[in-house]
Amino acid sequence: MKNILSISFLALTLQLSAQNFTRKDSLQGGLRPERTSFDVQRYDLNIKINPEERTVAGYNDITFKVIEPTSKIQIDLFENMKVDSVVFNKKQLTYKRDNHAVFINLPEKLSPGKDGKLRFYYSGKPVIAKRAPWDGGFVFTTDTQNKPWIAVACQGFGASCWYPVKDSQSDEPDFGATVKVAVPNGLMNISNGRFLGSEDLKNGYTRWDWEVKNPINTYDVTVNIGDYVHIKDNYKGLDLDYYVLRANEEKAKKHFEADVKRMMDCFQSKFGKYPFTEDGYKLVETPYLGMEHQSAVAYGNKYLKGYLGMDRSFTGIGMSFDYITIHETGHEWFGNSITAKDIADMWIHESFTTYSECVFVECTLGYDKAQQYVNGQKLNVRNDRPIIGNYGVNSEGSGDMYDKGSLMLNTIRHIINNDELWWKLLLKYSETYRHKIIDTKTVANFFNKESGLNLTPVFDQYLRYKDVPELEVRQNKKYVEVRWKTDVANFSMPVEYTYEGKRARINLTNSWTKLSNKAKTNSIEFDNKKMFFTIKKQTINN
Repeated sequence: MKNILSISFLALTLQLSAQNFTRKDSLQGGLRPERTSFDVQRYDLNIKINPEERTVAGYNDITFKVIEPTSKIQIDLFENMKVDSVVFNKKQLTYKRDNHAVFINLPEKLSPGKDGKLRFYYSGKPVIAKRAPWDGGFVFTTDTQNKPWIAVACQGFGASCWYPVKDSQSDEPDFGATVKVAVPNGLMNISNGRFLGSEDLKNGYTRWDWEVKNPINTYDVTVNIGDYVHIKDNYKGLDLDYYVLRANEEKAKKHFEADVKRMMDCFQSKFGKYPFTEDGYKLVETPYLGMEHQSAVAYGNKYLKGYLGMDRSFTGIGMSFDYITIHETGHEWFGNSITAKDIADMWIHESFTTYSECVFVECTLGYDKAQQYVNGQKLNVRNDRPIIGNYGVNSEGSGDMYDKGSLMLNTIRHIINNDELWWKLLLKYSETYRHKIIDTKTVANFFNKESGLNLTPVFDQYLRYKDVPELEVRQNKKYVEVRWKTDVANFSMPVEYTYEGKRARINLTNSWTKLSNKAKTNSIEFDNKKMFFTIKKQTINN
């Protein structure tokens, strides 16, 4: 799946200087000719993981198609991992390491349209995560029976922390991947996609083979090693597979039964068919909280309702479901199927997925409860910095991409003010960009076209600036007038209000609009539950 995000050298240089980004950041997040000249077609990963030594060793076969003539390509692997050799057409290639980038010299300039395959041998001790999934790397721990329990999380941090890869969200392997992992006998490895079988290697290790048919984000490729048991289920023809620690088998059966099928009913009705039916759907118990690993969702919520037994919405409604099951599965549509080109636009993953929680509440408990839930998310908003990060330097924006982004989508729903259109629009969005890589402009243009409204200023205010719109209300001796105070010029958004028992709706801009000759500011109630904004009232003596 090929998409290119272009940033000129001058613009990138100025951006790096202004934000104190480094060459390392540019190499990890940028798109230079050594990356854009080829399109990855497939990964075939074959490795051995030693729990005692905490090492990874093996190779990745990288099949690619040449897009532009090139004699050099960039593959990424963290500096702490050793490059053993790179082989192309049975010849070892020369390379140069630069931070996490490995610039590989091809034996000759390759022409567009030509397919190639290189085998990248590597080994070493991968980064150990200190606080997965909020930081990246491996988790090496043990279960309650003192057996090894190992997993990895690397979103934003970089998949190249543990395997050689074109580590950019702008390019996914068009024809999927195989993940073959050898682990000590008595343990299993669970990775993405369908199980192909296992093989006893007669050296104390068994290799577990998995295959993904669909394109996949590099950070979604995963390993999960432990003493797992397999629970099989089915939802209207879709295989549901749960891999849980042996001691948790009965608990897991009951717990997942409570949420998964009704979640699938809801999400497929609102967002379209599950995007990866060829690869199945799995929940895999992990020693960290969770991650949206495509078709092998990491689950670590300890079989509790809410978020580790707490309600992130502070309404009580969040205790009606398992947050990690719902949120991380929502990512199968938003993040895994629809992917942002650059992690600066990670809101495309997180805002829609956080809103999917509200959609689930509406499916199961109704509109009013869903609106209570989404408004409860306001308590998590910090308004600390813009949601969109810096492009080309592996830079995410504010964590407000979760809750503030969800509230933005709820705001847009009520700007449109037509629920039938809203659900059609959301479904069409999911289906139009199924298995595609997009950016913020693409999203805004789609919503503009389908709604018939110019919503770009709304997207810009919530995503590119730290503050939400402020409704300024002022009272003078003659009348009340109102306007939007925003960073974005030519901002327009309606507001609903109640006066003398009557409800009204008016569209406002950055210019003062006369509201009433008779009303007083304290007699008008503005509704900021359907739309997310702040209110500032003042009195003018004139």
